[in-house]
Amino acid sequence: GGLFGWLRGRCLGRSAAVDPSRDTFGAMTGLYGSIQPADSVYLSTRTHGAVFNLEYSPDGSVLTVACEQTEVLLFDPISSKHIKTLSEAHEDCVNNIRFLDNRLFATCSDDTTIALWDLRKLNTKVCTLHGHTSWVKNIEYDTNTRLLVTSGFDGNVIIWDTNRCTEDGCPHKKFFHTRFLMRMRLTPDCSKMLISTSSGYLLILHDLDLNKSLEVGSYPILRARRTASSSDIISSSGSSGLRAVGSPCHQNDSSPLSEKHMSRSSQREGGSPRNSLEVLTPEVPGERDRGNCITSLQLHPKGWATLLRCSSNTDDQEWTCVYEFQEGDPVHPVSPRCSLRLTHCIEEANVGRGYIKELCFSPDGRMISSPHGFGIRLLGFDAHCSELVDCLPKEASPLKEIRSLYSHNDVVLTTKFSPTHCQIASGCLSGRVSLYQPKF
Repeated sequence: GGLFGWLRGRCLGRSAAVDPSRDTFGAMTGLYGSIQPADSVYLSTRTHGAVFNLEYSPDGSVLTVACEQTEVLLFDPISSKHIKTLSEAHEDCVNNIRFLDNRLFATCSDDTTIALWDLRKLNTKVCTLHGHTSWVKNIEYDTNTRLLVTSGFDGNVIIWDTNRCTEDGCPHKKFFHTRFLMRMRLTPDCSKMLISTSSGYLLILHDLDLNKSLEVGSYPILRARRTASSSDIISSSGSSGLRAVGSPCHQNDSSPLSEKHMSRSSQREGGSPRNSLEVLTPEVPGERDRGNCITSLQLHPKGWATLLRCSSNTDDQEWTCVYEFQEGDPVHPVSPRCSLRLTHCIEEANVGRGYIKELCFSPDGRMISSPHGFGIRLLGFDAHCSELVDCLPKEASPLKEIRSLYSHNDVVLTTKFSPTHCQIASGCLSGRVSLYQPKF
């Protein structure tokens, strides 16, 4: 309470002066809880193969669908009308879509390329980007520097300078390389890069500087839990374990990594260097004695936490886990410190083994939409859909199921909240997209 309480709330973005949309999203949270499966609208995409990714434009006016059969579909999510089909967007599966602004978006594919598109002229690509040597699975965008960041199963994270983009492509450089790379994300303020691997490790680059040229193997290791030597994880050669959306998730690619404490020379001395690497093995309930694969990675919209979907190496269990970011230095100068703490988790339906299920946060971060069998589950940190900072437990507690929505006839692979409307989209293995919204 008092002045210090007000200041803390302001720092967390919980003041009306700082976050005027808070009450609006609070009302939307109540609406999400009243959504009924019968209120969903079915968008038939069955001829285009499985739905691998869904993405709304920032203003919520366009819903894009990444399809297995080389195509990208565009819909008006308000009227549920089909806008356009990019019939040959790529030469192989389209894996991910990312909007740079309300008109420009990027797509990536198993054909190893990234394509830039303009909503005002969809007949041709703005340009095609070549640089990866294997399937490209993830796209991020730094709005501060206007740099595009992509990752693929070649283990590379590549930076693309969209400020100097031409019809022939964009200048690019390899920023990072790690074995068994699965997903890569930037925090909302682009101060950290998180990378998940099929061998159960989570890599965090702190104090991120995308403009800094880095040499492979030169990253200073700050803090670690169950740290392996950098040569075990970071390598300039070697292939990633191939795990695609719609393909078996484990290729027996994860060899045991040595359990070492990092040496004093690798610990932080003085201030924090840019692009300092932290290597973690996130705690997963029920998996303490077995390996796991981090298949999906998302960030809280306010940067408070990370959301993981994990599966066991034998594919007999799946978990959705929330980890709070814990900032600060290690308690002792030579002590490793884990900067993530497991706060909430829930076991998922073990349906559709071997397929990646992409989950997401709501725009205000109070709810999670998670693929669950032939439908989705809306999960909250408590039964009242409170903010994460208002219900942080001392020990990991179960996520609360707010509502279950089942409208598919096949395994749901991806789900997404609209950034502006009370609407949720989901896509399944047989190629159907469902839109859920309240009925008035």
